Amino acid sequence: MIENRHHLVRDTTFREDASRLRTGSAPRAMAAFRNLAIGALRLSGVDNLAKATRHNARNPYRPLPFIGITP
Repeated sequence: MIENRHHLVRDTTFREDASRLRTGSAPRAMAAFRNLAIGALRLSGVDNLAKATRHNARNPYRPLPFIGITP
């Protein structure tokens, strides 16, 4: 199966397949950032990634503790 665990989440939660980034290193960089977000949320024990992503997007300081930064 081509769709692995990360790709399925990136596609459904972040709509990666609809992205218009197609050239250079931009697609790979965005996939890395999305993987970082998924990994940080999973390590913190989040079950619903879509809900947590929406919640953390509302405040730019809220996701910082997930990656070890204290504002």
